[in-house]
Amino acid sequence: MSSQAADYTLRSFYQQEFARLRGEFEASGSSEGAIKGRTRLVDKLAVDLWNQHVAPRVDSGLALVALGGFGRQALFPYSDIDLLFLTGNEALAGKFKDPVRSICQEMWDIGLRVSPTTRTLENCSRFDQDNVEFAISLLDSRFLAGDAGLVERLRGKNLPQLLTRECDALVQRLTEVTRTRHLRFGDTIFHLEPNLKDGPGGLRDFQISRWLAIIASVSAGGAWTDSPVYEHNSENDEVLAAVDFLAAARCHLHYRANRDENVIHWEAQEELAARGVASRTGAVSSAEWMRMYFRCARVVHRNTTRLLDQVPRNRSSLYRSFQRWRSRFSNEEFSVVDGNVFLQQAVGARDASVVLRLFTFLARHGLALSLETERRIRNARRGLTESMPQDSRLWEHLREILALPHAAEALRAMHSLNLLTLAIPEFETIDSLVLRDLYHRYTVDEHTFLAIEVLHRLKDNDLEWLQPFGELLTELERPELLFLALLLHDTGKGLEGTDHVHNSLQLAAAAADRMDLPAEDAQTVCFLIASHLEMSSTMRRRDIYDPETVRELANKLGTTERLKMLTLLTLADIKAVNPEALTPWKAENLWRLYAGTANYFSRSVDQERFHAEVCSEQVERVAALLPKRRSQLLKFLDGLPQRYLMSHSPEQVILHFEMANQLRSEPVQLGVRRVSGQNELTVVTDDRPGLFATLAGILYGWGMDITKASAFSNRAGVIVDSFYFRDRFRTLELNPPERERFNRSIIQILGREASLDSLLESRLKADTKPVKLKVETRLRYDNDASPGSTLLEVITQDRHGLLHAISSTLASEGCSIEVALIDTEGAVAHDVFYLTFGGIKLTREQQRSIEWALTTELSDSLPSSW
Repeated sequence: MSSQAADYTLRSFYQQEFARLRGEFEASGSSEGAIKGRTRLVDKLAVDLWNQHVAPRVDSGLALVALGGFGRQALFPYSDIDLLFLTGNEALAGKFKDPVRSICQEMWDIGLRVSPTTRTLENCSRFDQDNVEFAISLLDSRFLAGDAGLVERLRGKNLPQLLTRECDALVQRLTEVTRTRHLRFGDTIFHLEPNLKDGPGGLRDFQISRWLAIIASVSAGGAWTDSPVYEHNSENDEVLAAVDFLAAARCHLHYRANRDENVIHWEAQEELAARGVASRTGAVSSAEWMRMYFRCARVVHRNTTRLLDQVPRNRSSLYRSFQRWRSRFSNEEFSVVDGNVFLQQAVGARDASVVLRLFTFLARHGLALSLETERRIRNARRGLTESMPQDSRLWEHLREILALPHAAEALRAMHSLNLLTLAIPEFETIDSLVLRDLYHRYTVDEHTFLAIEVLHRLKDNDLEWLQPFGELLTELERPELLFLALLLHDTGKGLEGTDHVHNSLQLAAAAADRMDLPAEDAQTVCFLIASHLEMSSTMRRRDIYDPETVRELANKLGTTERLKMLTLLTLADIKAVNPEALTPWKAENLWRLYAGTANYFSRSVDQERFHAEVCSEQVERVAALLPKRRSQLLKFLDGLPQRYLMSHSPEQVILHFEMANQLRSEPVQLGVRRVSGQNELTVVTDDRPGLFATLAGILYGWGMDITKASAFSNRAGVIVDSFYFRDRFRTLELNPPERERFNRSIIQILGREASLDSLLESRLKADTKPVKLKVETRLRYDNDASPGSTLLEVITQDRHGLLHAISSTLASEGCSIEVALIDTEGAVAHDVFYLTFGGIKLTREQQRSIEWALTTELSDSLPSSW
């Protein structure tokens, strides 16, 4: 039979057997059958190819060895095939180079992704600091064909000697690699689209724990053992069950994608849940399936991290001194060894008061539970269920935990042992709960812990723009009430209905009543939960410099203390959404809203007198910088809104004034500067119809993403428009000459010397792209939010050029944009425009006309993939 015919036969055989295994998995859901079956299938192919290409030429000195998942007989449907060609010496390695290449080539032709390596027995005995991964891969080595004696020497002598000699280095390297990998995923398992292989709590973590156990066993006994590292018993069953769940899910992902896919995307979550993959009860909702996933990932992650924490670290003498210093925290109830906490008396695990004091101890000192302590608490859970207090005694412990610096870590530890839901049953509704939206990255419970962590870390924060909030936290009279509100603020998301705030409020009221909180404290907690979206909503859809906005917020809050707590809750809630959610300018806007409202509380309720004074103070501060040109400056400021003076420093106002004075010689004045990682474009020129839309179009044509914008005009018709934007192609940063061309392009287009359409044409073609989820366009008018303008709120799918599309439509309808507030969360654009027509608010007819025009424009500009 020719080689080509043999290849065809092997390929056909593999495809038929692969299809059979897939069918059996889809029928039974058994990952073990699919994994073991593919391992046996590839074993046969590899051995057949060995017998065809190598066996006739050599009797000894060369062996075929399986490594990695193939070696441990855990070959997933589309996993790579790791092969070791083990030789007795370099001469044999060179002699059989062509047969080895033929085996690998034919395996590739069959459809297998092969990762081969050729090493001598001596090579395998050496420890290479630059390639520790190879030594670790030998832990999963398995004989396939050839010289069995060679592999016996490897596993019986060379490898045990290597592990005994280099045990510490291997363990340290495994630990470092694992911690680095965890950091790549934010050191949390709770991602909405998790990676079940490499992410924290994934299958890789389980293998890490296996390898650590193998190294410990072999280095201690000096001999290799083939006995399973994890046998079924009461202690390991939970871990093994979790691994079985992850394995079944990974098999499904592979078969679904026809490749080595390990990320559980939203679409895959729906399918996994509908088919009941790894579920004992069959089909479930996607939210419930993901909840099962996170519980399994939490078991695996906890098991691995606790093992890693037991690894002696290669640290400096300073670190060891610090650990000894931390050991001084030991008391009559708890002892501390290498940062791990042990119970002094085993009986303490059955006493709820002792256990609650234990987590208070963790929250105070930032320590971790030892494996022994965790085991004792798990074994005592039934007794704790009966003895856990649910009245004021629980609140006495919880209030202390919440206010301590390491509260989030302590709460996570309680949650992983199912004690937090035992103490606060309301929290069970959001245990490992996934909610699908376009910008939250974490499960609801992890979002809650992160929000608490955000506030506690403010005290040690180095970012200048967050430091005022850290000072604000120290001013609170009752910080524990704020933290309790944070702990409960999203619990309603786990209940049916669309109003999670109402649901959370009901659950919080029940918890406060059960814990016998004083009526005033309960009211404060419930108020914060009921209002926890108030300030973020105000920043999105209201002009935070509008006196009416500040007055309304102050009237809703009632006291300065509530304002402080709600400001901090809002900050934490935004920052815990995802690592990029809280930008410097969002934090600045939140602080300005806080400062304006706090100022309102501290002054007279006579608004006209108050705002006249503020305006006068602002103007005088600016005028003091130009005493000889006061009259000219006042003429420039005449007609500009108070928001302009409040949102710009005196130096910026003077700069704009000087730019306005140059308009006679240069009709368009520009300023570009870097601000908080973005670019700010300021344009001073004479007002004209569609100016704001034209500027937005120019920025889009240059590939800039607008994140914030504002527009002001004075009584003389001079405008000051500002745009904050991200340079997504880094055009201005990487090509300094382009800055001049960028400025010239703006001036030429505004002067009608160049065409905006030409600039936009190529950009429109390049930016057509599919999106994951469709966001329904919603428009809302408010004629009462401002005394002189009609507020238009636009919520729609974010896309490149969106601001240009909206503002051009508004201009074509004859509207003037007095203020524009631009905000984006993930794929959702949430923009607010203050509009006038002929200097007055819009009529109902004008509103309907604009609504029809915008709806048509936004619908027509959707990507074709929809």
